[in-house]
Amino acid sequence: MNQNIISEAIKYIEELFKENADGHDAAHTMRVYKNAERLAEYYPESDKEIILLSALLHDVDDHKLFDTKNNENARRFLEENGVEEPNIERIYTIINAVSFSKNRGKHPDTIEGKIVQDADRLDALGAIGIARTFAYGGKHQRSLDDSVKHFYEKLFLLKDEMNTKEAKEMAEERHKFMEKFIEEYKKEK
Repeated sequence: MNQNIISEAIKYIEELFKENADGHDAAHTMRVYKNAERLAEYYPESDKEIILLSALLHDVDDHKLFDTKNNENARRFLEENGVEEPNIERIYTIINAVSFSKNRGKHPDTIEGKIVQDADRLDALGAIGIARTFAYGGKHQRSLDDSVKHFYEKLFLLKDEMNTKEAKEMAEERHKFMEKFIEEYKKEK
């Protein structure tokens, strides 16, 4: 694995997301990266470099954050760092399968895609998922109750959308934590 390109990708996302504070920041990307790295350990047959680059670049062209077409931020980074075209296409396929809103009920065909999709979705669950929901809601002038609706529209659905056994187990624990949070939230209203 080319550790240099991984280091360059980390620098790239830190620069690209330095002004973002709505839960789609560099810290989110690094948690997705770490989740992907952890899940990849269970699948030694997987292409770890493709997984890690896809995890690091998964939000660099997100429609909620950037007005780009055809993964142009990811493409520019990958081309400038000498990634071969077949691998660029593999990374695009994975990146394009991550978004929950665009891929609800769809599962990637490759283990690499499944790992990255799971890694991103895991970061929307548990304590971090709760914090991200309210950070995003605050930035977009949503009330607390409107942010809580997001739990029912997306977050509580995620545990059943996981691809890998390991992610399903992690999601189950985080899901229970969110249920307890919502219970307490309703009691305090």
